[in-house]
Amino acid sequence: MSKIYIIMGKSASGKDTIFKRLLEYKELELKTVVMYTTRPIRVSEQEGVEYYFVDETRLDELKKQNKVIEHRTYNTIHGKWHYFTVDDGQIDLNKSDYIMLGTLQSYGQIREYFGRDRVIPIYIEVEDGIRLMRALRREQIQKEPKYAELCRRFLADDEDFSQENIEAYEINKRYENIDIDICLKEIVDDIKRRKNIL
Repeated sequence: MSKIYIIMGKSASGKDTIFKRLLEYKELELKTVVMYTTRPIRVSEQEGVEYYFVDETRLDELKKQNKVIEHRTYNTIHGKWHYFTVDDGQIDLNKSDYIMLGTLQSYGQIREYFGRDRVIPIYIEVEDGIRLMRALRREQIQKEPKYAELCRRFLADDEDFSQENIEAYEINKRYENIDIDICLKEIVDDIKRRKNIL
C-alpha cells in the first residue's frame, strides 16, 4: 500500500535539507508533491521546485473548484501568507509513494483526506538555540533579510509545535537532527522497513 510521508518540524530544523537528501535515495522510489504558496519567492528558490508561487486570486479559484486538499494561513508582518496542497493530479497512491513538507495542521488535513494508514509523519527535532543560529545564518544571505519575520516565526513555532499539539496528532516518533547523516539514516531505515526493502 502506497504512503505519503510528511516531513515536519519547527523552522530551521533542517526539514528542507532532509527532504532533498531523501530524494537522493533512489531505492526508496519517493515522488514529490509541489505545494503552493502566496509568499514571495526566496533567492535560493525556483518556481515549481520548492513551491508554485501564486497570488490569492488563484487560491480562491482553486478553492471554488474544490481542488485544495489542505490550506494554512500565516499572519506575518508582511501580510497573510498562504501555503496549500492542490489536487492537481500530482498524487496517485495506486502507483507511487510520496514525500512532502508540511506542518502538524497540514499533516492532519492530508491524513483526513487520504486516510490515517496512508499518511506517515516524519517529525524533525532540533534544540532551539541551534535552530535560531541556523535561521539567522539563512536569513543573512537573503537579498532583503526579514529578521522580524524570522523572530515571529520562531516564537509561533513554540505554540504550533507544542507538546500538546504533537500528542494530539498522535506523533510518537521524533528524529533528532544534530548530525544530519545520523538523522537521515534513521529515517531511511524506517521508510525501508515500511516498504519491506531492508
